Amino acid sequence: MGVPMRLVFMGSDPLAVPLLDWCVGPGASVVDLVGVVTGPDRPSGRGQSVRPNGVKAWTQGRAIAVLQPEKLDPAAYAAVSALTPDVCLVVAYGKILRDDFIAIPRLGTLNLHASLLPRYRGASPIQTAVASAEAETGMSLMRIVRELDAGPVADVQRVPIGPLDTAAEVEAKLAQEAVTLVARAFPLLAVGELAFREQDHAAATFCRRHEKADGALDFAAPAALLAARINGLNPWPSASAEVAGSPVKIGLADWVDGADGRAPGTVLGSDPDGLLVATGRGVLRLRRLQRAGGRMLEAAEFLRGFPVPEGAVIPSQQMTPLVSASPFPHRRAGS
Repeated sequence: MGVPMRLVFMGSDPLAVPLLDWCVGPGASVVDLVGVVTGPDRPSGRGQSVRPNGVKAWTQGRAIAVLQPEKLDPAAYAAVSALTPDVCLVVAYGKILRDDFIAIPRLGTLNLHASLLPRYRGASPIQTAVASAEAETGMSLMRIVRELDAGPVADVQRVPIGPLDTAAEVEAKLAQEAVTLVARAFPLLAVGELAFREQDHAAATFCRRHEKADGALDFAAPAALLAARINGLNPWPSASAEVAGSPVKIGLADWVDGADGRAPGTVLGSDPDGLLVATGRGVLRLRRLQRAGGRMLEAAEFLRGFPVPEGAVIPSQQMTPLVSASPFPHRRAGS
């Protein structure tokens, strides 16, 4: 092909690192990565020392312009415009783009959204897809418009969700498949042959940023949904429950058929893979558990140090909805 497209990348999540590696490696004949726009360095970790995010850390030692604006103000607009991009690609940037930013590149501003749009528009598509017991998710390449994740879609890359996949593991799969998607689509974009189609807006669902309270579990729900919610909320905010009087974080679960008439939340014993708990339908198997101040352990090891008697009841708590047919009211529309 001809001269590589000048690309400005906008994002702050390590999800994008494999794609950035592609841009400066095998994809260098397709794109010329001329700039990265990412979030400012923030305090993080136990010591709250100021550190770069995963994208900024990736840029260090590379001859690539890095912009870290606190706000997308006129100065940031001028700095991005000065890079004269042919295309901007946004991946989990976390800021709303104004129309003037969207219009900077001649080939448009595109977004990689980590769901099979129009499902799971919003802030937590990976976690919510896993927590909702979806069999698959994917990456969608779309044009950015002002409405939340509502732009026309050019291409998708599907990713299966296994029964023991956590959100973190699905995110790692998506990070790799983003490379496949962009490597397939961007050569077509460069020659004007990448077609976009409108989403079915009537089928849209929305997710929100998760909170600590989302880790509550109601054992009257079906075991399949509880297991999915536990896995989807790993690593954040993590499902938890009071087990034998102690707060316990649950890191992994699955489920099996069966019922013996005992109340939801009743401990039915254990098997080699986990602690068995009655639910509204089926038996939930808690496979990884962590006590306060401890570390996450496989269930067999956890139970050796903290035995849970058969017949003990784990109290239920109300579970908050993770999905809505319309944008959650506290979320602002954006890119």
